[in-house]
Amino acid sequence: MSGPRQRLEDGPADGREAGRDLPVVRSLDELTELVARRPGLYLRYSKGPEADAGRPSVDYESGHRLPGLSATVLDAEPWWTSPLRDWVARQVCKYTHLGEEPDRHAWVLAGRVAGRGPDHEPLIADVEPVARLHESVIEQSREHYEKAFDSGRDSTG
Repeated sequence: MSGPRQRLEDGPADGREAGRDLPVVRSLDELTELVARRPGLYLRYSKGPEADAGRPSVDYESGHRLPGLSATVLDAEPWWTSPLRDWVARQVCKYTHLGEEPDRHAWVLAGRVAGRGPDHEPLIADVEPVARLHESVIEQSREHYEKAFDSGRDSTG
């Protein structure tokens, strides 16, 4: 989960619906298939590619502009032995609170990792917008996450 140390900066609202021209992923299964077919995808919650264009994320504690957009990795790590669907649902759920802010939504992107942010998240440059997630994907991911994981468990228990 994102800590309180970092917030994401987005461009000003311009009246357009962000990501309107992107294909829409409508199910967790469809997103999982996309991730399986196309390695190197990331997930971002923001006002969309148009608002983010040319405006990297900012670490508000330090005031530093980051060399790319904060994002979540959608590719499963090599050590992951559970189904890819489990990994994808978990990654979708990591930052859903950012999608609850006005005018923000989840979208999938590709690009080059230009560094790591203060929460060690990848910072993506040379961004290629790929798709927008329909709200149903978020809901399906939450439901799957609750069934597949012991979400309240941590290293102290």
